[in-house]
Amino acid sequence: MAYDQTATEVKPTAAQQPTARNLAARLDAELRDAHPLTILRKAYETFGDRLALVSSFGAESAVLLHLAAQVSPTIPVLFLDTGMLFGQTLDYRKALAGQLGLADVRDLRPAYTDLAVTDPKSDLWRTDTDACCHIRKVLPLDRALGGFEAWTTGRKRFHGGDRLRLAVVEEADGKIKFNPLANWGKAELDAYVAEHALPAHPLVSQGFPSVGCWPCTKPVDDPNADVRAGRWAGQDKTECGIHVARAPGAAPNVGDGI
Repeated sequence: MAYDQTATEVKPTAAQQPTARNLAARLDAELRDAHPLTILRKAYETFGDRLALVSSFGAESAVLLHLAAQVSPTIPVLFLDTGMLFGQTLDYRKALAGQLGLADVRDLRPAYTDLAVTDPKSDLWRTDTDACCHIRKVLPLDRALGGFEAWTTGRKRFHGGDRLRLAVVEEADGKIKFNPLANWGKAELDAYVAEHALPAHPLVSQGFPSVGCWPCTKPVDDPNADVRAGRWAGQDKTECGIHVARAPGAAPNVGDGI
């Protein structure tokens, strides 16, 4: 099983948050109607090697990764290898990174101690999906982001739910968070994919409009269903946790735009 034996958690100080909040508001006012490539260029111009991009290498990931590669192929790409991903996702991650020339894709894995204590049988997803996501996604990403001041996501408003109010730039847990594709809908994404001949995730053709971990992702038969309808189907859960408030007593990572 894949895991990280060495990571230690790093949290930003409370003193960072007001400054980050003001900067996020200024950048959002400047970029809220900008093209995604313009947003990414501004993010990289502002933060340089202190900027990371978080990608699931899922159904819609190729667009943001292609845009980022045009800005700089050396932008660190943080990929959450939960140990529960489809084999097709791991193959796609390797092939797409190579095709786009991404030079710094970092595989983030859950810590060995977290798995040993909380999920020794790898079946926590059956009883507590939030806890499973926490040790396999939230904690590894928190640890990795400790070395950055800003990060980029592929979230979009058309995904619905809390994302309907998504800002292009927001403050989250003392860091600046860019959402370059917030304004784009499926038509824009499809047009960009066609224009640049980007390869699709292998599971899209099998009815998966969104791809996460195999125990909690199902194909969707209804073409009119929400794009994330196959994620945690039948549950109230709609987010893995990296974009929502933490457990009681922990710092939120949502930002004012959520």
